[in-house]
Amino acid sequence: MAIVVPLFGFVFNIVNFPVQYFSDLFHFIVFTVLSIFYFCIYFIICGGIAVVFKNAFPLEKDLPKRLPWFNYTYNEKIFLWNYFSLGIINIFLIFLMEGIRRYNDWKENMKETEKLDAAYRQSRLNALKSQVNPHFLFNSLNTLSGLIQEDEERAEAFLNEMSKVYRYMLRTDEEQFVTLDTELKFVQSYQHLLSTRYGDALRLHVQVQDEHAGLYIAPLTLQVIIENAFTQNVLSKARPLFITIQSSANGHLLIQNNIQLKQVKDVLDTEAGLDNLVKKYALMGMPVKVDDTQSEIRTISIPLLKQEEVAA
Repeated sequence: MAIVVPLFGFVFNIVNFPVQYFSDLFHFIVFTVLSIFYFCIYFIICGGIAVVFKNAFPLEKDLPKRLPWFNYTYNEKIFLWNYFSLGIINIFLIFLMEGIRRYNDWKENMKETEKLDAAYRQSRLNALKSQVNPHFLFNSLNTLSGLIQEDEERAEAFLNEMSKVYRYMLRTDEEQFVTLDTELKFVQSYQHLLSTRYGDALRLHVQVQDEHAGLYIAPLTLQVIIENAFTQNVLSKARPLFITIQSSANGHLLIQNNIQLKQVKDVLDTEAGLDNLVKKYALMGMPVKVDDTQSEIRTISIPLLKQEEVAA
């Protein structure tokens, strides 16, 4: 054992781990010690069994009794074929198990893809319903009608921004991601509509670093969050609603608003759009964090995606 096992372990490691075995001293020592330890145990067990049978059946005529299989006669050709067959079977089982694992991974990926696709389609539908619903359209047209009678220049500017808002909705209907810069340009037009309607009661402040402008975000993400804020909270000149959009150093977009909840909320479920947005990002493995623990401020953290993450 002292002679055979170290030599066999050394050859075994060279054949099976030719690169890792000589990569560094640590791997060389660990692989050598483990292989010698394992083969020594194996040597002792097999040798012990052989000794037990030899002591129980010491005579040469008792050879069939010492071997568990009856009247065995060693045949080199059969032995080699059996050894070769076992190797083929082991390789087959390895590939079979690997294939089963890959198939299960593929099924899980397909399920996640189907969930993501369903969430994406639902978010598109919710966004379209949210923006083109009669309430939003009626309020926009009503504001436009009042401006036409009061100030034609402001009415023309309002109509121009309104067309930008709806053009963006239609253009991004088939897009899954847009750059943050593109989304912020849309927010400027959307803010113009809201500011015309609510005046100083709604105050939106954007502070995004230039290096984050090229990162990606799901389209209409900010619109969903802004709408959720002003439909859930009271806003007036005496109690304005402040919404702040800023990027953080860790590549997230932080949207904050002061909390002054309405006692009687609208009939429309305005939380549905936000919930769907959270689920969509969660399916992509990038959770949206909604912090409602503070009594006066709510903070929503949106992960910003890099080009390679969007491609993946």
